[in-house]
Amino acid sequence: MKKKTIQLALMVLSLGFLGSGCSDLNVKIESELTDSNFPKTAEEFVAASGPVYTQLAYNQAGVSYAVEYWRMQTLSTDEAIIPARDGNFDDGGQYRQLHQHNWTIDHTNVISVWQWGYSGINTANRIIKLFEASPDSPAKTTAIAELRTMRALFHFYMMDLYGNVPIVMVFGDTKLPATSKRADVFAFIEKELKESIPNLNDKVGALTYGRVNKWMGNALLAKLYLNAEVYTGTPKYADALAACDAILTGAGSLYALDDNYQSIFAGDNGPQIKDIIFAIPYDGNVVPGNHFTRFATHPELVAKYSIPFRPSIAMSTIKEFYAKFNLKGDVRNDTWLVGKQFNFDGTPILVNTTKKGLDATYAGTDGATAIKWQLEFSPDLTLVIPAKLDVGNDDLAKAKGIRSVKFYPDKNSNASTRYQGNDFPVFRLADIYLMKAEAILRGAAPTTVAGELQTPVVLVNKLRKRAKTDLVTTLTLNDLLDERARELSWEGWRRNDLIRFGKFEDAWGFKDNKELFRRLFPIPASERALNPGLTQNPGY
Repeated sequence: MKKKTIQLALMVLSLGFLGSGCSDLNVKIESELTDSNFPKTAEEFVAASGPVYTQLAYNQAGVSYAVEYWRMQTLSTDEAIIPARDGNFDDGGQYRQLHQHNWTIDHTNVISVWQWGYSGINTANRIIKLFEASPDSPAKTTAIAELRTMRALFHFYMMDLYGNVPIVMVFGDTKLPATSKRADVFAFIEKELKESIPNLNDKVGALTYGRVNKWMGNALLAKLYLNAEVYTGTPKYADALAACDAILTGAGSLYALDDNYQSIFAGDNGPQIKDIIFAIPYDGNVVPGNHFTRFATHPELVAKYSIPFRPSIAMSTIKEFYAKFNLKGDVRNDTWLVGKQFNFDGTPILVNTTKKGLDATYAGTDGATAIKWQLEFSPDLTLVIPAKLDVGNDDLAKAKGIRSVKFYPDKNSNASTRYQGNDFPVFRLADIYLMKAEAILRGAAPTTVAGELQTPVVLVNKLRKRAKTDLVTTLTLNDLLDERARELSWEGWRRNDLIRFGKFEDAWGFKDNKELFRRLFPIPASERALNPGLTQNPGY
């Protein structure tokens, strides 16, 4: 497949740069590049830029966008939960801490994602420094603009998660970076994007898939402006709308809403998906980091979906979030598994168990009697050990929680590592429509694109038509938040959305902590020990 060829090429061309994933900002500059082999052509610049993209997907420490970063943005919300199951999946309490909003400065994801983000920034800075020594050319200008945009993306993630963070622009600087105010980080990202976007490639297709282009830069700029009031205290909704329109008018028909919603997240997704503006290309054998089937699927579904490994039954959603998927005929409802389960031919999926194995509370004398039980996913996560968010581990407990197959099980997953090949969409056209609708609802003036006056109702109905469900006639901000939940579930934006809508402190599932300082994660204690210039966030 062409998509996989691109991924393989990126990985092979990146092998000379595998030392770039270090979080130490005082690393000696080393490179395979010499005066005789500095990149000169566009293809050579693309090859040499590869490490910053592989770093985004998955770094040397085994930290990935689709696992550790995703968990911070998603398990801290109502979208997903990993309960313990008779001690299994407790893992030191890291998942319940995210759910209940009582994480500490030593939380494993707080540490690993900080290092992942600054490794990405460090990698971008290292390659920029190398490229700056190359002879001037249009290809060099575009390549540096791409790297500055990727550096801005990593800074955006760090600012969004941790608030006041260092701005790091120079590779090999011996001076430890100090904390910058969140508003200053915002201004830095804005400046980087506005200066880089004019020099970015405007092409879309297989050769640019998974890489920065002009439209990805504008999508990031739109996301930055949409959250400006949270980040700086000053709203910029008109600017957010303008960045959306830069895509809607400039890219024209290069992007579109694919008719098949589930194809966007399938194991063979790729450059043929016209909804995707920027994605992280994953491959179970070459670009690891996507573990959705491993964590979100039940072992008794292996045969139905031709999964080449045994999943670990861990992750689900809570019934309050699933209740938002209540629109008649909405194809997005089909991304969830709830109730009795059947094979594709209509036959029931049966679990071979015993009466006691099915229900650990069974008190009859025939508990060892073999039975067949039809697999049934329950929306209720009833706890047997509340302090540990433990639902138990009998067959009923294993089926507690509504499961997601949005990132559809990939039958070509790696059987030993359990990594799958579904690419992860970071920015989609659907989100551009939703961001523009929100900007208008928050005060920006509607604009006309291709002769169409795009009001919030018009924009949301584009998604409703694709979802094959009822159209809206009116729209409030709360309605829009629910539409974002339906359209973008498990895509890593829920925490960002809930904070912007002032709902991150709401109670859901087993969480009732209303501490406002939890809108930011703490600066890791280990990083502050290494760098006294880092200032801890309030509340920690």
